[in-house]
Amino acid sequence: MEPIWSNKFDKVYIDECAQDSDVALRFFEVFGEKVEVIKGEPKDIEKGPLSSSQFTQSKKQIFVTNFKGSFFKKCPGYHKGLACCNYFVLNLGFQCDMDCSYCYLQSFINSNYLTVYANIDDALNELRSFAEALKDSPVRVGTGEVIDSLSLDPITLYSRKLIEFFNEFPHWKLEFKTKSDYVDQFLDCDHKGNTMVSWSINPPMIIDKEEHGTASFEKRILAAKKCVSKGFPLSFHIDPMIWHPEWKESYAYLVDEIIKNFQPKDILMFSIGALRFQPQQKNIMRERFGMDSLVTSAETFQSKDGKLRYDQKLREEMFQFVRQRLKENSPEWKIFMCMETPETWNN
Repeated sequence: MEPIWSNKFDKVYIDECAQDSDVALRFFEVFGEKVEVIKGEPKDIEKGPLSSSQFTQSKKQIFVTNFKGSFFKKCPGYHKGLACCNYFVLNLGFQCDMDCSYCYLQSFINSNYLTVYANIDDALNELRSFAEALKDSPVRVGTGEVIDSLSLDPITLYSRKLIEFFNEFPHWKLEFKTKSDYVDQFLDCDHKGNTMVSWSINPPMIIDKEEHGTASFEKRILAAKKCVSKGFPLSFHIDPMIWHPEWKESYAYLVDEIIKNFQPKDILMFSIGALRFQPQQKNIMRERFGMDSLVTSAETFQSKDGKLRYDQKLREEMFQFVRQRLKENSPEWKIFMCMETPETWNN
């Protein structure tokens, strides 16, 4: 395990109900004296709306426990006013150790620690009950809704169990969605070609300025190439596209680098989306990242779903720019809109 891990977090709490799990044992091994076994949730941490400093601290504390709710659910894109791609999510934790300026969790998290669910076998049993009923349906399941799919995976090793499970259901697709470059821990796994590794990706300037604590553009591309070499299909999510004066040059570079390093057969899909966030998120973003951030200084308008977005014409221009640059290279690139209003899909 890389030395960086021991310094990544200030404190690791392990619920006594989960202390004998494989995941807890690996946290003990990596973090040593930083680990404290407790009964239930940490007592010195209050729940409720977080201040900007509390939200920042939530990324430095981990709580390992068993989850008693439902792990599997429909994607939050399944709402009136948004076009949906029939995507499901499997939640194996809550909160992200990375710190993107635009992250929607800033208006969503109400607990100042990152939670890892130790009872993955319960999650797989729940998933099995759905999979056996829908085993012939082309269902897509992602693990990166409220926690990055792979940023903690060198410790949890959940990827290996998930790949093994999805081998039983070849009509289903598993998606790991990440901004890390942690893939080495599962590259040796046998798979049926239905585990897709996905990167949310932006131009290098946006990553450096707005996606703090994430892998660089170059490291994400290198990790993706490793996956292709082992037969794993890819997807890229150019999302959120963020306007800045040189946006055309920046996103042209991004598209051209993908075209240079990959072929359409390597990438099952591209999704494209633009900056969006809940109105209440604006203040905490300004407190945490100041007005130098491109997301806090953006001119946005409230859309039909209540979120603040760029003007629709600007969004359409940005989407069309990326689509056209890809399609000019090859009509075989598969592209769709993510979390966009229906009128944008129709243009």
